[in-house]
Amino acid sequence: MMIGRQYLKITKNLHLYQMEQTITIETSSYQPNKFVLFVAKVISYLFHPLFIPTYIFLFLMYQFPSEFAGITEMGLKLKLFGLFWMTAFFPAFAVFLLWKLKFTENIFLKTQKERIIPFFVTMFFYWWMFYLSRSKQFEDQPAVMKFFFFGIFISTSIGVVINNFIKISLHGMAIGAALTAIVLFSFYYQVSLGLPISIATLISGAVCTSRFIAGNHTNREMYIGLLVGAVCQLLGYWIMM
Repeated sequence: MMIGRQYLKITKNLHLYQMEQTITIETSSYQPNKFVLFVAKVISYLFHPLFIPTYIFLFLMYQFPSEFAGITEMGLKLKLFGLFWMTAFFPAFAVFLLWKLKFTENIFLKTQKERIIPFFVTMFFYWWMFYLSRSKQFEDQPAVMKFFFFGIFISTSIGVVINNFIKISLHGMAIGAALTAIVLFSFYYQVSLGLPISIATLISGAVCTSRFIAGNHTNREMYIGLLVGAVCQLLGYWIMM
C-alpha cells in the first residue's frame, strides 16, 4: 500500500514538473516577428525621450508662427539648434561618456542603477532650459514653453525617485508629457487642435506598443511613466500659467 502511494506521488510530481517545463519552454521561445521588432525599435529611436522637447518646439513653430514674429528665420533656426543641443545632444553625450568610462555596462541603460546619473544630468539641463525660459532672452518665444520645461523638469525629478523602486518608462514619461502639452496648448490659445491631438494620441499608442514589443517594460512601468509625464504637465500649467 505504501509503495502504491509513493508511486502515485512520484507520478504526480513528474507530471507537474513536465507541465512547468512545457510552460517555461513556450514562454521563453516566444519571439516577436523580426520585421515587427525592427519597426518597434525604429519608433522607439525616432521618438526617443531626448527628442521630445525639440519636437514640441517644432510643433509650436509651425502651428503658431505668430508667436515667433520678433525672431528672424536664422535666429529661429539658431534657437531650435540651441534647444536640441541642450536637451538632446548634451544628455546623450553624457550617457556616451559614462559608457566609455565604464560607469555603465550598456549604452542603452537597461538597468535601474545605470539610469541614475543620466537622470540627474537630464534633470539639470531641463532645469536650465526652464530657467532660461523665464529670462528676457525668451520674451520673443511662446510663453507656454515655461510650463512645458517646468513640467518635464518636475517629471524627471519624480522619475529618478520612482526609478529606485521600478524601471519607470522614460518613453512613457516623455510621450505622456508631449500629448498633455499639446492639449494644454489648445486651452491656452483657445484654438481647436483636434488633428494634432489625434496624431499625438496615435503616436503615443505606437510608442507604448513599440516598448511592449521590444520587451523593455511591463504594463505598470509604462502606465506610471505616462501618468507622471501627464500630471507634471498639468501641474506646470497650473503653477506657471
